[in-house]
Amino acid sequence: MTVTEPVWTPGSFLSQITAEECELVLALGVSRWLPAGRRLLVEDEADTHVEIIQQGHVKVTATVGGEPKLLAIRLPGDLVGEMAAFAGGRRSATVTASVDVFSTVIQRAAFLEFLARHPEVSAQVTATLGRRLRWANERRLEFSAFPVHVRLARILSEIAASCGEQVEGGRLITVVSQAELATLVGAGEDTVQRGLRKLRERKLVRTRYHGIVVLDEPGLRALVDEAEWR
Repeated sequence: MTVTEPVWTPGSFLSQITAEECELVLALGVSRWLPAGRRLLVEDEADTHVEIIQQGHVKVTATVGGEPKLLAIRLPGDLVGEMAAFAGGRRSATVTASVDVFSTVIQRAAFLEFLARHPEVSAQVTATLGRRLRWANERRLEFSAFPVHVRLARILSEIAASCGEQVEGGRLITVVSQAELATLVGAGEDTVQRGLRKLRERKLVRTRYHGIVVLDEPGLRALVDEAEWR
């Protein structure tokens, strides 16, 4: 595997601190490559280290009714595992590599000590947690405020922009299944299929056997904006 020049996702933890602070925090840990499908963190385990994603992306899932449900996708520059590091106790979610991932493992004691000595970095960890809480709250509000095809439009535009693959005619999303999309938008799979049909009719997306091609990202965002202004 080849480590490329880091490009942190806008809004991620590492994108909010200085280059010097990035070097210092990454030097606290041990970096490793993990193949697609490998679990970085496991729900209900008692470990308390954190990891920072440097390349690739991961899925965060939690078990509900015996089935894993997708909570979020984390991208380069993102911090995972921080809740167990701060609060102790067992892991609240599983983090799994969606593609080959390069990440840095930092032990809890070293991470907390570093934050105590670098209040600016500590403030950005807090800000990261705040952004994630706001994102979760916004999704909950959308469940009652907007129809499923609008909620799908927002999620698909976000995923396409962050980890979609450029293909002929648009950006291909393979990182999430329709069942996982259903979890993210708070709907049943059959309702999601009807929502995708509406987006296909508007020529905003095209569905295929393993993935969804976003044909018109600005069109998806415009659909969301129009719904919000009504």
